[in-house]
Amino acid sequence: MSGTPQDLRYTPEHEWVDGASPARVGITHVAVDQLKDIVYVDLPQPGTPVAGGQTCGEIESVKSVADLYSPVTGTVVEVNQAVVDAPELINDGPYEAWLFTVEMPGGTLPDTLLTAEEYDQVVAAAEEG
Repeated sequence: MSGTPQDLRYTPEHEWVDGASPARVGITHVAVDQLKDIVYVDLPQPGTPVAGGQTCGEIESVKSVADLYSPVTGTVVEVNQAVVDAPELINDGPYEAWLFTVEMPGGTLPDTLLTAEEYDQVVAAAEEG
């Protein structure tokens, strides 16, 4: 599968995170494809603690509502107001339209996150199953 940026890490729930400090979090092209037209995002506010693998918000499309999971543990630093104001930006560029940033204790990504290759394998297996 092409189109999965190699420099990010992923969750099986289709979130991505970069290694910056604070780390940017977003959803993948697979999530966008599954949701279709995203019309609303409910994101954690700055100062909110988040835990890796736990829900921290919602993404609504014209056809469904999906939970948003934090890929890392830490404290939300910033929310991408442009995406809150215009959620359709996610449809057009899920890897440019980050959702929020998280300051992680220690500043390193957990080993449990998937590489691009591992994420593509998870997606391929799900499509086969």
